[in-house]
Amino acid sequence: MEYTRLGSSGLTVSRIVLGCMSYGEPARGGHGWSLPEDQSRPFFREAVEAGITTFDTANVYSLGSSEEITGRMLREFTTRDQVVIATKLAMSMGSGPNDRGLSRGAIMTQIDASLKRLGTDYVDLYQIHRFDPHTPIEETMAALHDVVTAGKARYIGASSMWARQFQAMQHAAALNGWTRFVSMQDQYNPIMREEEREMHPLCLDTGVGVLTWSPLARGHLSRPYGQSSARRDLDETGRRLYRQDEDADRAISAAIGEIAEARGVTRAQVTLAWQFTKPAVTAPIVGATRPGHIADAIAAAQLRLSPDEVERIEAPYTPRHPEAFV
Repeated sequence: MEYTRLGSSGLTVSRIVLGCMSYGEPARGGHGWSLPEDQSRPFFREAVEAGITTFDTANVYSLGSSEEITGRMLREFTTRDQVVIATKLAMSMGSGPNDRGLSRGAIMTQIDASLKRLGTDYVDLYQIHRFDPHTPIEETMAALHDVVTAGKARYIGASSMWARQFQAMQHAAALNGWTRFVSMQDQYNPIMREEEREMHPLCLDTGVGVLTWSPLARGHLSRPYGQSSARRDLDETGRRLYRQDEDADRAISAAIGEIAEARGVTRAQVTLAWQFTKPAVTAPIVGATRPGHIADAIAAAQLRLSPDEVERIEAPYTPRHPEAFV
């Protein structure tokens, strides 16, 4: 396993992040495909033994049960100081005034609830899951700064939003001497590359690390195009994403398949290896629900694509509309 700094911060992360949205009680929340604790255990064990040190979850994943399982599994297989735990807030956890959004009340309520579920005194990276247009930026950034100064989080990060919104939040923090974001978690893969236009250049220019979600496009790029995936169609998000230009997507998938066959590796390895050709990307967040998923991700970190192979993957791409935050 390789390790690197998250942007220009001092936080060291593994080049593969285990995405823990895959683990939670299926009856809780909107992820009916998630694996309960007994089925999750082998993946946490394999990840720790393989040297993965960074684990990403969120309060909303399976309505808190992902955090509960993540905390218990990490205590079972490793020690707190050997791992980086990242979680998120903003999306709805209920109907109360502090159950959603990025108000001071919501931030203070949700960080304490997440720490309790995770069974830890602090998280390494506390991320806002989306931009909150209903709360003043200054209120959000001041509250996040207070979470850091209280020792409940060591760093803060953000997730999918417009680059102008991200820059405005960073500017507010800089003006007031508050903690700035060290990371951006965004949707990025060979069939959704819109972040290359503004967000990734901004992150490179300002020393912000990028943790990519959906690096395999919910399975579209890990199997022949059009082959069914129960996970990607079980929830509303899965039915909405990756429907914009199926002809281009099919051509990109075919190029990945040809390269994988020629290399004697899996499509997932080629798709993830493509991520490592991008200077803005710190690490992809990889979900693992079947044997081989973690091994593929680790192998991808060692696979070096040629410039010609990268060009073959990228040539069919067409512009897309943002999907994840509008």
